[in-house]
Amino acid sequence: MTASALYMGTVVHQRLRPKPHRLRYRMAQLLIDIDELDSLSGRLRLFSRNRFNLIAFHDRDYGDRSGSDLRGQIEALLRSAGIAFDGGAIRLLTMPRIMGHGFNPITTWFCHARDGQLCATVYEVTNTFGDRHFYAIAAKAGAGGAIHQSCAKSMYVSPFMDMDMRYDFALKPPAEAVNLIVTGSDAEGKLIVASFAGQRRALSDSALLALLFGLPLLTIRVVAGIHWEALKLWIKGIGIRRHPEPPETAVTLGR
Repeated sequence: MTASALYMGTVVHQRLRPKPHRLRYRMAQLLIDIDELDSLSGRLRLFSRNRFNLIAFHDRDYGDRSGSDLRGQIEALLRSAGIAFDGGAIRLLTMPRIMGHGFNPITTWFCHARDGQLCATVYEVTNTFGDRHFYAIAAKAGAGGAIHQSCAKSMYVSPFMDMDMRYDFALKPPAEAVNLIVTGSDAEGKLIVASFAGQRRALSDSALLALLFGLPLLTIRVVAGIHWEALKLWIKGIGIRRHPEPPETAVTLGR
């Protein structure tokens, strides 16, 4: 049995002020064990690595975009953040390219110790302006296996939110289900809550075919949806914030 899987679920975004705004849409993400990429590409007809297919994973879509070894990149990133890692499984929850198009507002990397325990997460955040940033945070499970983490916001994401914010993550790592809630807060308290909740399905050609028919052109729809929701926020009168220069460092360490 492979660790890689498909998670079908729902994304919800809720802005609380100054004017409430809510969106909800169906979403699918793949959980990919990076050590299984070649075997998945060989086993599945609809999935390929580093070449075109209806659903594909391209190494250069992640990390520093060089296409170099992803395990080496993530291990180096953890070392730079001072997080101990002994070379266990590395898995990422992400949207793949669909019919050649890919875009991920957030990809979550799960870094496991050799004994199987989750020891760190890396949240790889990308905005529609082409910027990318990594939030690296040690992971320690609490009651019920839930993980709670936080970090300062370091990269411009939305023109409708200020930079002086904090992210709080509430995560239930992938098993039969996965759940990630990200709360953005400013000096006045909670501003926005975004979540993904999904149910596991075995990664097979039939499951990928159901994804293609059930959520056609998913990644294009995500990008179009971001701009459509931005237009509605602008119509509501929420002011636009200037796009600052990207941060000097690519990694922010959380806790």
